[in-house]
Amino acid sequence: MTYTAPPAFTTRPDLVGTFGMTASTHWLATASAQAVLERGGNAFDAAVAGAFVLHVVEPHLNGPGGDLTAVFATAADPGTPTVLMGQGPAPAAATVEHYRAEGLELVPGSGALAAAVPGAVDAWLLLLRDHGTWELGDVLAYAVGYARDGHPITGRVTETIAAVADLFAEHWPTSADRWLVDGRAPAPGDLVTNPAYAAVLEGLVAAGGSVPTVDGDRGGAAPVADSAATTREGRIDAARLEWAEGLVARSIDEFVRTPHRHSSGTDHAGVIRASDLAGFRAGVEPAATVEFRGHTIAKTGAWGQGPALLQVLALLDPMPDELLDPSTADGAHVIVEAQKLAMADREAYYGDREVPLDRLLSAEYASARRELIGDRASLELRPGDVVPGAARLATLRTEYVAPGLDGPVAGVGEPTVGSFAETPADVAAADDSAAGEPVVEPTGVTRGDTCHIDVVDRWGNIVSATPSGGWLQSSPTIPALGFCLGSRLQMAWLEEGTASTLEPGRRPRTTLTPTLVLRDGQAVVALGSPGGDQQDQWQLLYLLRTIVGGYTPQQAIDAPALHTTSFPGSFWPRTWTPGGVVVEDRLGDDVIAGLEARGHRITRSGDWSLGRLSSVTRDPATGVLSAAANPRGAQAYAAGR
Repeated sequence: MTYTAPPAFTTRPDLVGTFGMTASTHWLATASAQAVLERGGNAFDAAVAGAFVLHVVEPHLNGPGGDLTAVFATAADPGTPTVLMGQGPAPAAATVEHYRAEGLELVPGSGALAAAVPGAVDAWLLLLRDHGTWELGDVLAYAVGYARDGHPITGRVTETIAAVADLFAEHWPTSADRWLVDGRAPAPGDLVTNPAYAAVLEGLVAAGGSVPTVDGDRGGAAPVADSAATTREGRIDAARLEWAEGLVARSIDEFVRTPHRHSSGTDHAGVIRASDLAGFRAGVEPAATVEFRGHTIAKTGAWGQGPALLQVLALLDPMPDELLDPSTADGAHVIVEAQKLAMADREAYYGDREVPLDRLLSAEYASARRELIGDRASLELRPGDVVPGAARLATLRTEYVAPGLDGPVAGVGEPTVGSFAETPADVAAADDSAAGEPVVEPTGVTRGDTCHIDVVDRWGNIVSATPSGGWLQSSPTIPALGFCLGSRLQMAWLEEGTASTLEPGRRPRTTLTPTLVLRDGQAVVALGSPGGDQQDQWQLLYLLRTIVGGYTPQQAIDAPALHTTSFPGSFWPRTWTPGGVVVEDRLGDDVIAGLEARGHRITRSGDWSLGRLSSVTRDPATGVLSAAANPRGAQAYAAGR
């Protein structure tokens, strides 16, 4: 038995060149980042420019009130993967006692009580300050232009707005003012502006003054003020201070004090305050890594879910190649079972606290866990006993009745154990994780909202970044800012004693999980995907197919995808589907039947629905660069030369 051969044809070519490459989840962000490279900027200048454009053109997937993580390596130190940490913590007043007193059993999935301190903007500015070369005004000019002058809105955004139009009209009037036209969502292709956000960005530039570093035809650089900082770094620090202590912080503090509807079906005021923003700064830290088949895979620490991918790779590394092939029933079964074991450990141990990561990633532990992979699908959540007695799990739910709602949350948590839907169509309707784009409940809760950008330049700088949160349906729009807060706190439990229990000042365990791959001590691949809990599962398929199966990046991205839902979801209402596996129909009837025969509860999701991967690569020996992007949804694009 051999590894399944890669497809003879792909939806798009693998782009190759030697100058610079960009891939992202929206063509305007890709084009903007590539334009920076063409004008002499490096990969970090380009990534920051593209990321701020994503705030404007993918507002249903991310926003400036959200968060990000990135993994990067510099041309000066290509063998050292570094994590950019833009995940804000819980506000000082976000206590379990307060939320319980509000009648809540879970942190809501939407509304200001779900908001962590916004971390994305400060993290991007930190990356630009320390590793970029451009002035802030030049970098932000692309986003300012699209926000002030407009951009054609995509159908995906208008579909999301339409899904929550009633919520906006009845409960979130500021969001209705921002997004609805005569009570309706805009039509695809309509030119949409956001002058309030454009003014916020211009205010950041003005805080330190600006000195244009490239031709001034984009109009993004403000005149140098008398009080401007004397260095580029100083000007960016002035912008960071303005973000943390100026208009943004004051506006958030004032706005969230008014109670508004949350995904729980009840009204609450937020607890985030200006002092919370003033006390947060993004940072950098070493990446967590494992070795796999001659490659070093780099991820965030265990305050994110990234090490779960590392655990799976450690489990799979010594196994025969044919069992690492997701295109066969045997391989898909083994891969899914390994993922379940790693995600069970995520639930038991991962969080913003001391995590026994050395033990979890050790070969000895992986060997013991590997013995648990049997011939049948496990229907249990089985964390390892890494720290005896410490693996306390939160309550497992296959459905959830929220206070203020009349019954189980529609479309979530079914089928349950012992009561499975009869037809694939019923299962797909019951499991919103099968959707390729975010599913929006009537209360505004969404799952799987994120975007992604990868950039590599001719000098060898490379970055993989996953910004998310603060999407337009996460909480009411703050009129003075043109954006809303994120909802990352929904990933913290209100049960005491778990690894990710809500605690002021601690980061909620994030699902954001970009990847950097190194070979022979140099970074060679930047990779990532939107998709919430599925991000690392889909990236795993890419890594197995490229490293073991010999696929090109575009072949790996195009290949049929699958993932398991047999662990508690990170998003409200935190349910799980024991034994659940979601597959693209293109995996094939024989493979799907083989999984069902092994006891997996299968959801068919359509032919092209799972994963929105993108990647860029670099061959240090030749200097050849490449890029590839996901065809699903007809929105992501790669560019380069």
